[in-house]
Amino acid sequence: MHFRPCIDLHKGIVKQIVGSTLSETEPLETKTNFETKRPSSWYADLYQKNRLTGGHVIQLGKGNTEAARSALAQWPGGLQVGGGVNAGNAGGWLDAGASHVIVTSWVFNDGRIHMARLKQLVSIIGKKRLVLDLSCRKQDNAYLIATNRWQTFTDEAVTYRLMDRLAGYCDEFLIHAVDVEGKCKGIEAELVAYLGRWEGVPITYAGGIASQKDIDAIDSLGNGNIDFTVGSALDIFGGTSLKFKDLTRRYSPSPMR
Repeated sequence: MHFRPCIDLHKGIVKQIVGSTLSETEPLETKTNFETKRPSSWYADLYQKNRLTGGHVIQLGKGNTEAARSALAQWPGGLQVGGGVNAGNAGGWLDAGASHVIVTSWVFNDGRIHMARLKQLVSIIGKKRLVLDLSCRKQDNAYLIATNRWQTFTDEAVTYRLMDRLAGYCDEFLIHAVDVEGKCKGIEAELVAYLGRWEGVPITYAGGIASQKDIDAIDSLGNGNIDFTVGSALDIFGGTSLKFKDLTRRYSPSPMR
């Protein structure tokens, strides 16, 4: 299990947001836990100095292109990028320094998987440069993949069958448990346990981590195979319960690809 760092961008600023409140048109009040005057490149430099590969830069809506490019330029090949990625711009993001592009809404569109789009994307950039974002919200007894800043439910649930189907087209999965994202009230244990029983491409989990106890639970429930991301609880994002230097020391970074 490895610590994967993050740089979440909202309106060009590094922030930590409660995921279920994120909205571009503001029918909901977007709740922000943290924002900083430090540029995205400061965080990229910090991650580079600590050799924390496999982290992700997520553009939460519009107005983040310049900040995302700045982070990638600071550490070419060290970070993944997501948010608005499609077949038309994926190659440009890789040229800008991303190790991988992260895609959700362009593939999961109109409530379903567009396999033609996925295959087109893979034909352009290759399987090894693609991360599929299966971030999800619970509805009834299923974890449904959510798109459009996590506000739109698709008809696709996170299941072994789906993951087996998609694993042939990507290098990794990134999975935010949206309903607990940014709340620092504990992980979505049922989801983590389910993911931990699957054997396939690497998975990075994010959502609800508040303490070392939560990280230990991911390790145990995930059988040591699930990487993790920490946001609002981490001291570099204004948190008080987890220290960046401790996680960096304790959890070896993913190897360079």
